[in-house]
Amino acid sequence: MSDVEPPAPDRGPLTASSGNPIGSPATGPSNRKQRRAAGTSRAGRDLPAAIGVGLALLFTVLIGLFFMPLAFVVTATVFGVIGVWEVSRALQVRNIHVPLVPVVAGSVALPFAAYLGGTEALGFALVASAVAVLLWRSLDPTEDATRSILGGLFVILWVPFLISFALLLFQQPQGNFKVVTLLLLVVANDTFGYLLGAFFGKHPMAPKISPKKSWEGFAGSVGGAVLIGVMASLFLLDLPWWFGLVLAIATVAAATGGDLAESMIKRELGIKDMGTALPGHGGVMDRLDSIVFASPVAYVLSSTLVPGAM
Repeated sequence: MSDVEPPAPDRGPLTASSGNPIGSPATGPSNRKQRRAAGTSRAGRDLPAAIGVGLALLFTVLIGLFFMPLAFVVTATVFGVIGVWEVSRALQVRNIHVPLVPVVAGSVALPFAAYLGGTEALGFALVASAVAVLLWRSLDPTEDATRSILGGLFVILWVPFLISFALLLFQQPQGNFKVVTLLLLVVANDTFGYLLGAFFGKHPMAPKISPKKSWEGFAGSVGGAVLIGVMASLFLLDLPWWFGLVLAIATVAAATGGDLAESMIKRELGIKDMGTALPGHGGVMDRLDSIVFASPVAYVLSSTLVPGAM
């Protein structure tokens, strides 16, 4: 995510021992000098830790993409499962208790179904996961069963189902380079959006959802992603420049939508981050929010605009 919204007020019982909402940092006096001494950014992030974690994740993904395809599938699945756990835990603030067993099982099944069987297998796995949630809650009823079932379906559709499109993209010709292009565009969206937003941002896009996300930052995201997209299209994918242009604009729109969607959910739940699994970044979902929305867009565009992709 290119922008980090300030922590919303606590709205529920899911708090740490300090009284702060889970996923939020402890409040206390801070100033610019303290942030510099700690190596944190204006958004309160630990930059050295964030850079180190980001490079480690990038190295792991690249190894899987180019040398060990199954390792990439496993990595995507693990991140999806952790994301599901974070969202399910956060939803408890609103007394929505997601049935974790069938939801986690579905989170494992969907990416592997997409990788091994394509779109048809992914569709069957999605239906089977939804049925499993219904049956599980029927056999193990709880108060507010309807909210629990809907919460489970929401989590499945948001995290493992959307991330499975990255595995569908991976299975296409030059799939590893297409996934790399997707990740580069998401990184460009975050990086250029943050830089221009931090220095020139004056007009908020959605002040009630993410006050620090500005139209100037969005323009930076589009410009940076277009540059990366056109270069990747020409030199990585050996495709016309206009494909990179279209892919870049669509990816930025989808990634921004993913950012805003997660920001809206977090503000409703009263938390700053979905978790603390990734030092300097927050939770896994704080990194996946853009990717899960961008993956279906990249897959659809590649399937429809690239000859021989299917």
